[in-house]
Amino acid sequence: MDNKFKRTKYACYFGYISGASVFVLPPLLFATFHEAYGISYTLLGTLVLVNFCTQLIVDLIFSFFSKHFNIKATVCTMPVLTALGLLVYAMVPDILPQYAYWGLVLGTVIFSAASGLSEVLLSPVVAAIPSDNPERNMSFLHSLYGYGVVSVILISTLFFGLFGTENWLYLTLFFAFLPLITCFMFCTSPIPDLNLSQEKSEKGSTYKRVGIMLCFLCIFLGGAAENSMTNWISVYMETALGIPKAAGDILGLAAFATLLAVSRTLYAKYGKNISKALLLGMLFATCFYILAGISTIPILSMLACILTGVATSMLWPGTLILMEEKFPNPGVSAYALMAAGGDFGSSVAPQLLGKIVDVVSASDFGVAMGHSLNLAPEQIGLKVSMLVGALFPLLGVFLLLYMRRYFKKD
Repeated sequence: MDNKFKRTKYACYFGYISGASVFVLPPLLFATFHEAYGISYTLLGTLVLVNFCTQLIVDLIFSFFSKHFNIKATVCTMPVLTALGLLVYAMVPDILPQYAYWGLVLGTVIFSAASGLSEVLLSPVVAAIPSDNPERNMSFLHSLYGYGVVSVILISTLFFGLFGTENWLYLTLFFAFLPLITCFMFCTSPIPDLNLSQEKSEKGSTYKRVGIMLCFLCIFLGGAAENSMTNWISVYMETALGIPKAAGDILGLAAFATLLAVSRTLYAKYGKNISKALLLGMLFATCFYILAGISTIPILSMLACILTGVATSMLWPGTLILMEEKFPNPGVSAYALMAAGGDFGSSVAPQLLGKIVDVVSASDFGVAMGHSLNLAPEQIGLKVSMLVGALFPLLGVFLLLYMRRYFKKD
């Protein structure tokens, strides 16, 4: 690796770690927002939708208008937007509680815009840094998200244990400070040249276009499978399984994220057949979602939720690796399209699951089923949502089987 870009690579790494708070902290606070401000689970799921839809819009804007962006200025601005978004997210509900939800929405839009730019740019920046093993750097970059998730959960759990969830404002302000360190690192680091030009027609372009769209669908389903569990595992374990919040956060989301990160790290070091890894990941994710939904044994449901971290670990970065394997040097626009696909899946699925929880909880079916199983209707709604969540990786299994046949044409 060129030593002059060493600090740049570390800035990208720290950016991924510090940026994890905007994905993890909101779900940890869902139950608190529900109790303190009376926000429904549907609206809480909508916050996830706003998060990823904002990222999706930013991904598409960057894809079409990348030539108009100053890369150096953009990567320096991203962490500032993250900090500003978290500041709004924390302060508006405290100052104007009657507009708490709209403050959460506004803050989400701001820090999600930064996350969208981060997804589009950090991977190409790392890929552009001269290295003997660029694939290892890329895999390690994505593994850091999981380690960032674990750090956020452990810090949050410790904070809530000492000061209570009612003081969540101060925890959010702490996480708003971290991106400013990333800003300083980027401002004092060189940025490698990125090819932002759009590729013109070429031999086999139809084959490539179809292949890229198949990867788009794959990362859509992978993002849906991973982030459905990421966003609802904390509430599911606390409400549906009756596990205390602190234990649920540590044994649930933290364990999930740890397995996610470790699996990505191990693949970066030892992995070879990404197509097989993707297929097995989708298959096992389907099984774990179904087990979490149908099991009446809390410990078994908890293990199923946690092990989903292993199953979904390579679905997002693995699709990028598969795309790069089939189409070397795909271009920044292809990265932006993949980010858009992953964000789209990550927005649709959690919102759908939140809606299902509310609908089933209020239905005669939920009441009757809860009575027969000695569970609250809300618990039934959460279990049904897990069964619906299994549809995304299940569709991924069939998609990957088709992709195997398609890429054999090459």
